Amino acid sequence: MPVQDGLYADSGLSDADRQRLIEVYRDANRRVDGFYEGRRSAPTVLACFTTSCYQRVGGGGERGIAVRNQAVMLSPRGLDPVIAAHELSHVEFHVRLGSRRDQIPQWFDEGLAVLVSNDSRYLLPPTAPDRCRNTSPEPLPETLNAWLRAASSDVQIYAKAACRVYRWTDAHGGQRAVLDLIDRLHRGERFAALVHG
Repeated sequence: MPVQDGLYADSGLSDADRQRLIEVYRDANRRVDGFYEGRRSAPTVLACFTTSCYQRVGGGGERGIAVRNQAVMLSPRGLDPVIAAHELSHVEFHVRLGSRRDQIPQWFDEGLAVLVSNDSRYLLPPTAPDRCRNTSPEPLPETLNAWLRAASSDVQIYAKAACRVYRWTDAHGGQRAVLDLIDRLHRGERFAALVHG
């Protein structure tokens, strides 16, 4: 059922659940808008308050998922501004990248979504001198399949990716560095020459 423009949920929501969802959605959008200085994407968001709803729309065990840069699905465990912002960040980043998306390794995409969503599970507070929770220098997964395999066996993989992206953005002017990166990729520069993992 429609909750507001672009936001849908399973039917029969209580007024309290409806209001909670609107607040989650508003907070998640604020995080993404603030980081990217506005939005170019407008994905449909489907929020499921029940497991059966999430399974019915094709969801699995994840908290949320971005679908082809057109939609975001949130499971009952993903009805949270951090999870919603993480998935909305993927969509915004991909829409801005356009055909340059294939240059971006999965670790950067995931680490960036952690940074945009300000996920305290994987980053220390913004007031910390260094927000990294895990500074491991090991190589990180480049492809989606490799990322999914790593994520199923390494609970620290998001923290490792978030640290790399945080340190890169911090060294290159903060969130503006990501917008500049996108512009430079569109001008024909290569990701591997701009960002070293």
